[in-house]
Amino acid sequence: MVKAPFTHTGVDCFGPFIAKQGRKRVKRWGCLFTCLNSRAVHLEILDRLDSDSFFNAITRFSARKGVPERIRSDNGTNMIRANKELRATALSWEKNDKVHNSLLRKVIEWEFNLLHASHMGGVWERQIRTVRKVLQAIVGVQVVDDE
Repeated sequence: MVKAPFTHTGVDCFGPFIAKQGRKRVKRWGCLFTCLNSRAVHLEILDRLDSDSFFNAITRFSARKGVPERIRSDNGTNMIRANKELRATALSWEKNDKVHNSLLRKVIEWEFNLLHASHMGGVWERQIRTVRKVLQAIVGVQVVDDE
């Protein structure tokens, strides 16, 4: 049985990058989602490195690529918090019959790497390095607009 891309996904955050918002300069982070089957990459931008921004990135990712069955990540506090919020939201959907019947949402299985075992996320860590090199080559030292 062939599954859709991003059914099994690895995710990690990287940065910060400096962006210009009006006259001030702000920090932005990248969130890299990678398909663990085909190694396809999806990038999202985070305003802050907290669970709300990360949850919003997962929501945008799921809207574009579909809800993944399994997500693998390291033990970042924003990721652990987002996992708890996703589970609570999924349980509230199950209790609401109207939403449950119309959307039929799945609970995402979330696997965390062992503590101090960053080598277990080698697939997405390597892709982050590649994305950083490409962004550095394209942007260089200039400060990009927030958009």
